[in-house]
Amino acid sequence: MSTGLLIALIVVAVIVIALLVVSSRSAKRRKDETRRVEAGEHRDQARVEGARAEGLAAEAEERSARARKEQARASEQATVAEQEQRSAAERHAEADRLDPDVDEKKARQERAEDGEAFEEERPR
Repeated sequence: MSTGLLIALIVVAVIVIALLVVSSRSAKRRKDETRRVEAGEHRDQARVEGARAEGLAAEAEERSARARKEQARASEQATVAEQEQRSAAERHAEADRLDPDVDEKKARQERAEDGEAFEEERPR
């Protein structure tokens, strides 16, 4: 083999190696850019999902607050109803006591049979 041919082969080998290195770097840059784009898309999706989750949490908190408010109203109404039932029972008892034509014991018994509950008849 001649020296010129050997030098030519070495030059070609160096060029091929240089092309492979350049090609490899270029492929790495393309791969990195693709991964950056994909990571950006994932971040965008995460932001959307995070915002959606915050909205759902806020809605759940609002529902819970409405439920607590409604429970408080129901409790208040039950208390008022109980007070009114007690007052009605007291008025019935007072009317029975005042009416000379009414047997108080018999009237209480009849109201109890009709389903009316009176505070004065309940054990405390």
